[in-house]
Amino acid sequence: MITLASDFGTPYPAAMKGVLLQRTDARLVDVAHDFPRQNVRTTAFWLGEVLPYFPPATHLVVVDPGVGTDRNAIVVRAGDHTLVGPDNGVLLPAARRLAGDAGRLEHYLIDEDGLGPIEPTTNQSEPDSRGQHLPQGRSKTFHGRDVFAPAAAAVHDIGIETLESLEWLESTTVDVDLKLPTATLEDERAVGEVLAVDGFGNVITNVPGSALEDRARVRANGEPVPVGETFAAVSVGERLVTVGSHGYAELDVNQGRGDEAFGLQPGDRVVLEPVPSGDG
Repeated sequence: MITLASDFGTPYPAAMKGVLLQRTDARLVDVAHDFPRQNVRTTAFWLGEVLPYFPPATHLVVVDPGVGTDRNAIVVRAGDHTLVGPDNGVLLPAARRLAGDAGRLEHYLIDEDGLGPIEPTTNQSEPDSRGQHLPQGRSKTFHGRDVFAPAAAAVHDIGIETLESLEWLESTTVDVDLKLPTATLEDERAVGEVLAVDGFGNVITNVPGSALEDRARVRANGEPVPVGETFAAVSVGERLVTVGSHGYAELDVNQGRGDEAFGLQPGDRVVLEPVPSGDG
């Protein structure tokens, strides 16, 4: 299969699928196309949480603020998976998880000229119903359709063990690395930051869930908040700190939005520490 992930919303992913379907009979699976616009780090976090649950696949990822610039297009072989996308770090946290501690992690530079032209099936030599000619050549602003989709189709069809036979791939090192930040744990105090806010408004931090062990309450950025194993540990509309499915501490609201209640967004600092005796 080929998975697709982007910040495109709609309808742009349909054009990528059209290119893929012209070139391969792979099963196409959408991961998401509503990742935060141009937010490489948050997308990288989510891919690292989602892609390891897939069987071996080719993963097409396009969150690409530098489209049309001199940033490279790459393919990453990670264990039994391949990832295709821009060289801006977005692929790497997921690639490391897919490769595992002893797995294979290799990077290849895509020679875009070697991919050949991308052409709609409609005859471009004739104007369309509006009297306009369809665009020819590779767009400077839509590499998802014109570079990454054809590359992903070719990578999928040739197979992971023979990537080197693709003449337009060259072994390389990545220009832009990306490692998600880690929290600092000192005694009973954890200092971290917000990695992501999900669609429910849950505030996902990089503080490991172990920092909440044996705690009934903590101070979250100075404010006492109960710790619960489930959202229902507090009444509807009340705040809590819990451990999410990813293993990190979350700042949430039962049936509400934690980002609004705590006033936090990705990148903001979060401090979790014990509640002093007699405090709230």
